Amino acid sequence: MSGAPGRVLVVDDSEVIRQLIRVNLELEGFEVVTAADGAECLEVVRRVAPDVVTLDVMMPRLDGLRTAARLRAAPATRRLPIAIVSACAPAELRQGESVGVDGYLGKPFDPAELVALVRRLMLLTGREVPRQRFAHGFGSAVELGESG
Repeated sequence: MSGAPGRVLVVDDSEVIRQLIRVNLELEGFEVVTAADGAECLEVVRRVAPDVVTLDVMMPRLDGLRTAARLRAAPATRRLPIAIVSACAPAELRQGESVGVDGYLGKPFDPAELVALVRRLMLLTGREVPRQRFAHGFGSAVELGESG
């Protein structure tokens, strides 16, 4: 692998999860920056200009879905690829899709799926793409609203 394939901002209130994601992505050559909640994410994203953001849903101060909505509303980050990495209910997934989240990976996750998700989202970086369907996630074509 030649050089760093991109910068990922990992946002999760669990330090253990942040470190797990960091290690798995760094092993694949990604540069990883972390934030503990959505409010910190909004500060960090301006400072480090990530190529992709992964967000947990349930976090203090500002949750992942509201963070995604704010990132989509700001001209500087409206095209920034965003993935939810969280244990979510179908309603939260629908809300994530409606605010423009590009991918979803459920917890607990397989590290190989995490890397695949981030690589796929790297392809979207800076591009204007239709945001009607998740770019990645759901494994075997599970539809929104189905329970398994």
